[in-house]
Amino acid sequence: MVLVVKQYRCTHSASCLCLKGHISEDALFLVFRHMNWNPRMIALFSCVSKWFDDIAKRVLWKEFCHARAPKMMQDLHSSGSHIVDGNWKALGKLLIHCAGCTKGGLFGNIHVPGHFVFRTRFSRTCGKSILPPQCRTDVLYVSDPCEHLDQGEEGDLGFFRGIFKSFASSKVKKMLIEKQAKFHPKEVALLKTGL
Repeated sequence: MVLVVKQYRCTHSASCLCLKGHISEDALFLVFRHMNWNPRMIALFSCVSKWFDDIAKRVLWKEFCHARAPKMMQDLHSSGSHIVDGNWKALGKLLIHCAGCTKGGLFGNIHVPGHFVFRTRFSRTCGKSILPPQCRTDVLYVSDPCEHLDQGEEGDLGFFRGIFKSFASSKVKKMLIEKQAKFHPKEVALLKTGL
C-alpha cells in the first residue's frame, strides 16, 4: 500500500503554484491595521503576487485612505458618490506622493523629482479659494503645498495635489470643455473617467 500525500489546492486561482493556500484576508487586515496602514509596506506587499496586489487594491489601500483622511473619504462617498471605488491605490498615492515636475513642463527648465511626503493635510476650504468664482459650488480638496525651495529663476515652488468630488458633473469640467483646454493625453483619460 502506497501512502499518498494530501495535496492542498489554493482556492484563489487554478494556476497558483502555492500548495497550502494563502493567509486569510482577515489576518492580513489585522496585520496591516497593527502597522497603522503603512503605505510602504502595502506597496511592498503588492509586489509579491497578483493575489496580494488585488487584496492591496481592494482592501488595504482603501483602509489606508480612510485612516489618513477620514472626513474627506466620508464626504467623497456621501450622496451615493462612488468616485473612489476601484481607485484606492491612486488615491493613496495622491495622499502621500508629490509628483514634482519635469523639464519642459509648466516651469520651463526646472526639474523637481517626485517624492514621498511625510505629512499631508487636505482642505476643502483651500480648494474653494483656488477655484474661479463661477465654480465655487464645486467641491475640491487640496493638499497643503509641497514646498521646493530655491529652484533657480523660478524661486521657491509649491506644488498642490487635489481631488474633486463628482468631477464628472462639476462646473470646472464644463468650463474646461467650453474653453477647449488642451491636456496631456494622460490627463484627457482622467477627465473622461471623472478623476
